[in-house]
Amino acid sequence: MSSSVGPDCTELKQKYDNCFNKWYSEKFLKGDTTPECEDLFKDYRACVMVTLKEKGIDKLLDESRKEAPFPSTSFGENNNNDNKQS
Repeated sequence: MSSSVGPDCTELKQKYDNCFNKWYSEKFLKGDTTPECEDLFKDYRACVMVTLKEKGIDKLLDESRKEAPFPSTSFGENNNNDNKQS
């Protein structure tokens, strides 16, 4: 597995990756689409967002979204809401 964008997030990424890979291979591919790794993903995503902000990358992402917005998706909308709360 690869490292995360920030060293502080790598352990969280590995935990999420392991959970997701297990869920995907043992459940999703057999038809069970019940999510199981949401809390790990939220923790990892929060860590990544902090790292992106520390590196100033969050501003670049915001500018890119303004220039070429994603089609309406819940993921893109969540990102914008997170940025407004920070």
